[in-house]
Amino acid sequence: MYFIKPTDPNPITPAKAMMLGLLCLAWLGTGLIGHDPWKPDDAYSFGVIYSMLQGGNWLIPTLAGEPFMTNPPLFYWTAALFAKLFAPLLPLHDGARLASGFYSVLMLLFLGLAGRKLYGENRGWAAAVILIGCLGMLVRAHQMITDLALLAGCAMMLYGFTHSQERVLRAGIWIGTGTGIGFMSKGFIAPALFLLIAALLPALFQNWRNRSYLFSLVLAALFALPWLAVWPYLLYQHSPKLFTEWAWQHNIGRWINFVQAGPNKEAFYYLKNLPWLAWPALPLAVWVVWRERKRLAQRDDLQLPLVSFLVMFVVLSLVPNIKEVFALPMLLPIALLATASLSMLKRGAANALDWFGLMTFALIAILMWWGWAGLLLDNHAKITLWLKDYQPGFEPVFQTTPFVIAITATLLWLLLVWRVGRSMRRAVVNWASGITLIWILAMTLWLPWLDSGKSYRGMVASLQLALPQDYNCIARNTALGDSQRAMLHYFGNIITRRDPARFCELRLIQGDKISRPLMDESRYEKIWEGSRKTDKNEQYRLYKEISK
Repeated sequence: MYFIKPTDPNPITPAKAMMLGLLCLAWLGTGLIGHDPWKPDDAYSFGVIYSMLQGGNWLIPTLAGEPFMTNPPLFYWTAALFAKLFAPLLPLHDGARLASGFYSVLMLLFLGLAGRKLYGENRGWAAAVILIGCLGMLVRAHQMITDLALLAGCAMMLYGFTHSQERVLRAGIWIGTGTGIGFMSKGFIAPALFLLIAALLPALFQNWRNRSYLFSLVLAALFALPWLAVWPYLLYQHSPKLFTEWAWQHNIGRWINFVQAGPNKEAFYYLKNLPWLAWPALPLAVWVVWRERKRLAQRDDLQLPLVSFLVMFVVLSLVPNIKEVFALPMLLPIALLATASLSMLKRGAANALDWFGLMTFALIAILMWWGWAGLLLDNHAKITLWLKDYQPGFEPVFQTTPFVIAITATLLWLLLVWRVGRSMRRAVVNWASGITLIWILAMTLWLPWLDSGKSYRGMVASLQLALPQDYNCIARNTALGDSQRAMLHYFGNIITRRDPARFCELRLIQGDKISRPLMDESRYEKIWEGSRKTDKNEQYRLYKEISK
């Protein structure tokens, strides 16, 4: 099989390649360090990592002293190693978050390699730039989430499939390794995607029905086998109960129960939310598929991403837990399909996307600079008063380094977009650069303001001051979530127990807008009440049992 590779009249020069590399690096590196773990995913993921660093069991993920069997531990292992490696230079949570950057680099690298293989030498960069321009990737790519390791695995899988009929060994290595990494990050999703994509390609398109493709799949299964077998086997040997909890309660059993209950309105969640998560790649992908709909049987370069997207969309829509973050794998084939459109879109469409992006990001950047200056100068404007009210107690302080980074990024963005002439290539680059500019401003000028309200550090410090010097243990109610437990452990070395798992003279209660006593006041005395600064719904109370 030979993929169609259109010739590019404007090849990428070394200078342009360096510019695109710096753009990707700025997007990847910004926001990985400099702030506390934020609720929800950043916080509970770091809780598992912190437990490992504190001498916990690396075979069994634990969170604040209790097994946490939602996902296999590959991402947690990687993050713990990064945290230990950079411990002399960075706080543990910042060092651990570098693992997110590591897996994001792998994701962009293999997506770019897949785009280059499918569409030609100068299209690899385009696939990566289109992906970083997707709105759904911006925040998630900078959080401590296992989904990033799954994305890296899926990108490897797609790259492997592009070689599955020419270089059997290379295809087998990367399909199998990608499937294994995905499995060790999120469980059975990656193997399911591999099996369905591998089966549907030859079922729908004749040119995938050949011996080389079959041999690639056999090798892929062999390379995936160690990833799929070693950790589950060791887990079962260590604790059959925990193995059952992971494999059945959190995976197979939940899915069977979900299927038996029948579809619900959540099955349409991704259909409703993909337009903004995958913007602006989705309309480009839809357009190229529609334009080439009569030639799909001959367009080998469109078959793989199209089938991959359809498989991901159906599978991810039929899992029990549906959230925005779980849609991220679908962005990979969408970005590849959008890459195919670069040589087909007319100049008018490119101009429209380019000017829309320029105006949108210019306006947002102006508002961000204006709002930051208003806070710093305390100009008493309505927006300034609202910002101060939203983060009560926040006192802005001018910081030289973030200011220099922000002003430099703004000037470089203006230099990048201040050019005559438009093209589809420039449109996607300008869009990605605009996204990157807004993210840099948020993670420099606005980071202290954001961290002030999102961090649990102050709340935990206040709780610590209220704790008696001697107590047996702290029980919790069912509302206290994994993120809160993780931050109590990290910031205060406070371990809570399931209530009423054991006798505890202290009770930590989480509730929404608490306005009444939550414990029997004849038996318990409230000794502390608090919350994060900006969270009016998430309230906490600490009770102490009254001695008889």
